[in-house]
Amino acid sequence: MHRRRLITAGATVALAGCFETASSEGDPASDELVQEAIDARAEIDDLAAVRTMTAETPEESVERTERLYQRPPDAQRKEVLKSTDSRAPTGTVSVRNQAVTWGYDPTMDRVLERHHPNRIVADRTRLVLETLLEDYELAYDGTDTVGDRETHVVDATPKSDDELERSIELLVGETVYVIPLGMADDGEIDEAEVVRTIWIDDEHRYPIKERTRVETDETTLHSLTVTYDELEINEGLEDGTFTYDPPEDADVESVGMEPVGVYESPAAAEAVVPYELPEPDVPEAFDLDRITVLDKSFSTTATSWYVDTSTAERELFVAVRESSRHNEDVLEPIEIDGHEAYLRDGNIESIFWECEELSFEVSSPHIGEPLEDIASSIGCP
Repeated sequence: MHRRRLITAGATVALAGCFETASSEGDPASDELVQEAIDARAEIDDLAAVRTMTAETPEESVERTERLYQRPPDAQRKEVLKSTDSRAPTGTVSVRNQAVTWGYDPTMDRVLERHHPNRIVADRTRLVLETLLEDYELAYDGTDTVGDRETHVVDATPKSDDELERSIELLVGETVYVIPLGMADDGEIDEAEVVRTIWIDDEHRYPIKERTRVETDETTLHSLTVTYDELEINEGLEDGTFTYDPPEDADVESVGMEPVGVYESPAAAEAVVPYELPEPDVPEAFDLDRITVLDKSFSTTATSWYVDTSTAERELFVAVRESSRHNEDVLEPIEIDGHEAYLRDGNIESIFWECEELSFEVSSPHIGEPLEDIASSIGCP
């Protein structure tokens, strides 16, 4: 058995898997199963399931069952049906769409409404699957029945010994889970190893169960098991699934900047902004999805979002502001059609420039988009 040792620096824990990479003749290849899961995720318009999470340590065990709805890459609704987890008691509700997230705490009868109208989204479930395929040694470990579904079992071992973080990005439900090891002593943590296993549904080729165990030779320090039941994929969801009406008597706290509006056309947005919006030449695959307008005391910003019609999380945006928000001292100066502009590399690639009293930005979280061509098509209107 090959396991990944738990590495501590501060209080970090590694993710891992086990088992040698061998399978019987006729078994599906583990990397092909994960690739099929990635492909299946790309075809999901909506998903509904009952998700059960069980976390166990030598001192305690907590379990949470919640009804889950998703519309990848971003929209999600979770309703806690039954729970012994004090962090998410029975009745907890979390609803997120593109513009806002609501969280209802039944113990306080309080709702936190968080506005994020220009939030860049990514399908974390797909990204974790891709990480498994790229960074892990995968081993097929036969078949198993989960609920009433036949599944294929895959174990994952990291290809490198690099230290990983203490959190797990779950495949089964797009949640980041932090491993609690507060009761373990330093000696146990130093000797601990981590084992990770994933069950992929035979029908949909989609992950419906995963388990991560942190253990020494003598003790399981922590075990986390997450399972889907009542799985429905592309069966359709009711209107309003990803909006939320707080209980009448609940206290509602609102944070973030609520937009003036979200508009479907430049003409509609131009009715509330003090300038005309550009009409950029974007790649053929992209269509205008929405225009968000924010009104600060000193500036109105209109952000036009363009989305790839075949891949909803591939997007780029063009922002127009009455005041500059970029720092020229930390950006690379470039020239576009004889006009001074500035380039930002990183997780988000951006080009900034100014024209008369307006500041422009073209950005994308996806490397390689033709931002200079898009900026050139806008120029200095």
